Amino acid sequence: MNPTNHRTIRILGIDPGLRVTGFGVIEKTGNRLAYLGSGCIRTDAADALPARLYTIHTSLTELLARYKPDQAVIEIVFVNVNPQSTLLLGQARGAAITTLVAGGLEVAEYTALQVKQAVVGNGHADKVQVQHMVRRLLSLPGDPSQDAADALACAIAHAHGGQGLGTMPTKNFRMRNGRMIPAKGKGVGQ
Repeated sequence: MNPTNHRTIRILGIDPGLRVTGFGVIEKTGNRLAYLGSGCIRTDAADALPARLYTIHTSLTELLARYKPDQAVIEIVFVNVNPQSTLLLGQARGAAITTLVAGGLEVAEYTALQVKQAVVGNGHADKVQVQHMVRRLLSLPGDPSQDAADALACAIAHAHGGQGLGTMPTKNFRMRNGRMIPAKGKGVGQ
């Protein structure tokens, strides 16, 4: 097949956060990835929560208008040590998802483990490794900020077969060392 016959897909990746929400936009044509843009949406910690969520919403709305993505992907947030921080992060993530869906996009969701495994090859890679790999995969002149790199990594993971990753059947499987393996005593298809 001629590479010019490949459909181009524009993917917006989001690394949600209440203080800083990273974003990254790439295009995939065949197996080729092209960087379009990335950055961070910052909210003012002095503002009330509704105002901060509104900043995330309006900024993402502007990004949707500017980049016109075909697909969106966002990192799944897990509970951390501080329940209050987790709750606030979840609200920021909810504002982002709502904005993306209101913009007409289906939203794929991946864990940090899935993203790191897909991009770095190690589900427990650190942020510096993610930054360097994103730089290499997209031929960037320098490392993007950590939040933007995480968002770009989400988009890259989605582009590299992740379009089925979020919907993979996981029954009878568990994660081990960043890989899906059959659960103890369970074979594939049992």
